[in-house]
Amino acid sequence: MNKYFALPLLGAASVALAACGETATTDTATAETVNPITAEEVTAAQQAWGEGIVAIGAVSTEGGDVNVAATDHINTFYGYEDGMEILFKPTLAAEDQFRGTFDEALSYFIGSEGTEDGGFALAPYTAVRWENEGTIIDEAADTAMAMGNYYFTGTDGNETKVEYSFGYERNEAGELVIVLHHSSLPFSAQ
Repeated sequence: MNKYFALPLLGAASVALAACGETATTDTATAETVNPITAEEVTAAQQAWGEGIVAIGAVSTEGGDVNVAATDHINTFYGYEDGMEILFKPTLAAEDQFRGTFDEALSYFIGSEGTEDGGFALAPYTAVRWENEGTIIDEAADTAMAMGNYYFTGTDGNETKVEYSFGYERNEAGELVIVLHHSSLPFSAQ
């Protein structure tokens, strides 16, 4: 089930001010250059992120340089390189739960000796499938949030279901990047 919500807050604020007899002004130059995030962009970013995870595993299987592959993946999909604050809580992290730096994210994806990180992206996976529960677009803040389940297909064809929440912003280059990534395995009472 996909649910999309767009929050045109700037327009709502203008209407509210007009109703109170106040004059609402907006910077027309800014309004013309704003390119709000769309649900389609979020879906495309998710698909590309999954393909990137599959690619890192393929590089590992072929004996290639996983450091380069994972670095490219992180720099493409996360805002670390842009100096943005990133909230990242990976699925398989218990001791070092939160990965606020590039190096911590890299360790999670490809592993690092002396840590709990075994290299999540090295599995390898053959596909990543997304099922969004919903996506919220905040046009005024130019942000988006998506939540749902994603499924990682192993080389044996079995899928592992993981729950996620991702938050997106545009970087200065106008590219959609992840600023919030929280994922976890579904609760089990056993």
